[in-house]
Amino acid sequence: MGLKAKFNLVMLAAFVIGLALVAAFSWQVARQDAEREVEHEAHIMLVQASAVRQYTDSQIGPLLVAQNQQRFLPQSIPFFAAETTMRSVGKQFPNYVYKEAALNPTNPADRAADWEAGVIDEFRSHPTLTSFTVVRDTPGGPVLSVAHPVRITDKACLVCHSTPQVAPASMVDLYGSTNGFGWELGSVQGAQIVSVPMAVALNRARHQLLVYFGGLALIFAFTLLLLNVLLHYLIVRPIRRISALAEDVSTGKTDIPEFDARGQDEIASLAASFNRMRRSVESAMRLLEG
Repeated sequence: MGLKAKFNLVMLAAFVIGLALVAAFSWQVARQDAEREVEHEAHIMLVQASAVRQYTDSQIGPLLVAQNQQRFLPQSIPFFAAETTMRSVGKQFPNYVYKEAALNPTNPADRAADWEAGVIDEFRSHPTLTSFTVVRDTPGGPVLSVAHPVRITDKACLVCHSTPQVAPASMVDLYGSTNGFGWELGSVQGAQIVSVPMAVALNRARHQLLVYFGGLALIFAFTLLLLNVLLHYLIVRPIRRISALAEDVSTGKTDIPEFDARGQDEIASLAASFNRMRRSVESAMRLLEG
């Protein structure tokens, strides 16, 4: 195996190993950045939903109740308004989901799934916890969910959620008397949960990494080509010429020219040594012939 082949194999092995290490580290960083980006989007959606809830509670609810004193209107409930509004957003972005999940909801459609119930239990187990983030694997790829607790802090909520006897009759007629009761002041009954797919952010991060590593590969290929050119003209070719001259000297030829040694590098030093050896051999041959 020639010198250039060995050099190329060593350089290629070093590049592959280095690229693999950098790729592993870079992917971890890119995945964390993608997760932070998705989490930021989820927090924005939660803020939007909370704004809808607050507006409904302070502006819309009082107006509807004032006009319909004897009738329960779901549209006056902040949770209902937020979910309805975010479902409209979900029509444009189908994989972005907002849900006000509860363990014992008035509307059965809001009942927490198993993983959502686990999130609610986290808030119940940690009273000071105000936000919880979880990444789940789904058939469509990883999904990041951010949740805020739904804590009962307003006594007015107990009018509808303490007992069926106290709740508005029209609400009981609409949803029944078995769901959404028994809530207590200060307890965590549910969670606002926003689920955002990570596939888009991860694909974007993956594409950026591929472009980055493609650029590195091109730079490496150009560098390797340049090094091979320098290796050939500065090392391999001079050594081959010196080797050929040494072969001629070893067979008794004395009319060969000296090797042109230029510069002060190792090859020039080797050439100068060869020329001295050639002159010594030539002098020895003349002495023997004389």
